[in-house]
Amino acid sequence: MFEITYAEALNESVFRFRIRAPRVAKKVLPGQFLILRVDERGERVPFTVSDYDRKSGEVEIIFQTVGATTMKLSEKRAGDVLCDVVGPLGNATEYGNAERICVIGGGLGCAIALPQAKALHRAGKQVDIIAGFRCRDLIILEKEMRENCRDLLIYTDDGSNGNKGLVTDGLRALAAEKHYDLVIAIGPVIMMKFVCLLTKELELPTIVSLNPIMIDGTGMCGGCRVTVGGVTRFACVDGPDFDGHQVDFDELLRRNRTYTEFEKERTAAHQCRIGLE
Repeated sequence: MFEITYAEALNESVFRFRIRAPRVAKKVLPGQFLILRVDERGERVPFTVSDYDRKSGEVEIIFQTVGATTMKLSEKRAGDVLCDVVGPLGNATEYGNAERICVIGGGLGCAIALPQAKALHRAGKQVDIIAGFRCRDLIILEKEMRENCRDLLIYTDDGSNGNKGLVTDGLRALAAEKHYDLVIAIGPVIMMKFVCLLTKELELPTIVSLNPIMIDGTGMCGGCRVTVGGVTRFACVDGPDFDGHQVDFDELLRRNRTYTEFEKERTAAHQCRIGLE
């Protein structure tokens, strides 16, 4: 069993948990993920590690309630335990010789982008962060992002934070004066697609972190297959990071919608059981 040592709601649908998992915390690096089960009958769900503490043996995940399992997970509190935590899985992010990096996060993707920015900032690199959210109430991790970069731009779709726009607006503006060596984009697939279209135009190398359907996390099931450079790759063992200019984002969008209706049914069933058991 794996104890939840800290549980916090960042907003009405996004939660931050710290979990005691010493073996994962000992080896995990930015970009890697873990897979957990809430209970013995639960499904295996992947979460990128948003932070870790090797001394305390804790790892941190930030997640959004988008389906039955994440709803069940969000009901847990500090002191509760999880059935399984497996990791670290996937490959750590490789930055090459980049010195000037723009890290872009969209929505919950900011929780995955933050450890990238933190690692680069601590290594003495010149890091800027551009973050995008639907509205002001959904902004998360602003303080943490600001502490780990030179410049932070936060955009909202509706302008409720006083800065209406898209992350691509900020990138186009900053790239002209900052001359980045690398862009790291993490967030909704559609956001990563349009960031990569822009960075290809600007001739900026771009890393994306992909989140396809995933089951076992070891490369055996094939559920997380993606097409990169015309070749089938598996996000769990070949990724989750890939060259954004080589990813078939349209295929990824289609595959991620495969179980949409089934997940709606599971979520409705979970909601109907609240208070009845």
